[in-house]
Amino acid sequence: MKQTTGPFRADLAPIIIALPTADRPRSFHFYATGLNLEPIFGEVHKDGFPEPLQFVLNDGARLMLIPTGGFRGVASNRPIANSGTSECLMTIVVSDQDSVVGLIERVRDAGGEIVSEPTQQPWGYAAIFADPDGHLWQIQTDTSGK
Repeated sequence: MKQTTGPFRADLAPIIIALPTADRPRSFHFYATGLNLEPIFGEVHKDGFPEPLQFVLNDGARLMLIPTGGFRGVASNRPIANSGTSECLMTIVVSDQDSVVGLIERVRDAGGEIVSEPTQQPWGYAAIFADPDGHLWQIQTDTSGK
């Protein structure tokens, strides 16, 4: 019997979060150094970076960055939000406050915009940053009690 998670088969490809990017090399550098994400190497595009440009988020999820023009095509020419327009907040859960602060410093050093500095929130110790294309990410402590 195949393992399933809801309607998804766990033995197949993971969930992939696709985001548009205006600058593949800049985004590669940001995610590899700022968030220390592991790139998935495949064929090299003419810009010298993997195509498709993907990073491992965890065993079940990947981040894929698609050039803005290509993203528009994948989205059947639907309008793409301008940089700085937030329609989604992705969250990275870490073990403790020091991890929130440390990751925010890496993001800052890699050129990310710190939207809210680390602070205690009702849902945990958290900070929010924007990647070079303006996509929002939250880093927060684990509040599951596990």
